[in-house]
Amino acid sequence: MSRSMHVFRRAGAEFVGTAFLVAAVIGSGIAASRLSPDDVGLQLLENSLVTGAALVALILALQPVSAAFNPVVTLVEVVLGLVGKGEAVPLIGAQFAGGFVGAVVANLMFDLDAISISTHDRTGADLWLGEVVATLGLLLVIFGSVRSGRTETIAYAVGGYITAAYWFTSSTSFANPAVTVARMFSDTFAGIAPSSVAMFVLMQLVGGAIAVGAVKLLYPLDTLDTLDPEAAAHGEGTPA
Repeated sequence: MSRSMHVFRRAGAEFVGTAFLVAAVIGSGIAASRLSPDDVGLQLLENSLVTGAALVALILALQPVSAAFNPVVTLVEVVLGLVGKGEAVPLIGAQFAGGFVGAVVANLMFDLDAISISTHDRTGADLWLGEVVATLGLLLVIFGSVRSGRTETIAYAVGGYITAAYWFTSSTSFANPAVTVARMFSDTFAGIAPSSVAMFVLMQLVGGAIAVGAVKLLYPLDTLDTLDPEAAAHGEGTPA
């Protein structure tokens, strides 16, 4: 297979995976608000369980091709030498494009306007700290599994972590720039106002930067006897 076709396949997987992920996040939020209109806690529970389950399924299906679904994950892969810089550009572009399509589809599935800009303000130092923590934890889960050669566990680890992080972080764990931007296009339970997006994305990048140092400290390649070099080099399957 030519390198261009390889990158095209990976970008396609990132587009499809991110689209379905965003559709799951927004769609389950809409359904939850309609099914449980008077109980925000139950709405969040429904939203988190669906998102976690969708992540497990999508990662299991697409990991053999590419299953990051997250620009921060892809950027960390570049820093760790798992993905080339030239390859990262189309992958990240596909993630943002897929997220937008997922938001539009979710809106249409629930008989809403294709695009409705969210008015849900999410701002404040507590929420920004929540995004740093959420993103840092997600990347530790992913790259801790990768560097220890346990790539077969990533789908379940990521799904479980995100389900939990919906609850233990103040921001409800967006932890993904592509998903964050996409949620701006749905004025529903899972939406985020445009004015809140930039700081969320910045905090996600901060969490990613901290994670790079933490991963290198905790999982130095030259001391991991359990590492499967071939699995670790297979960064194309690294999810979230």
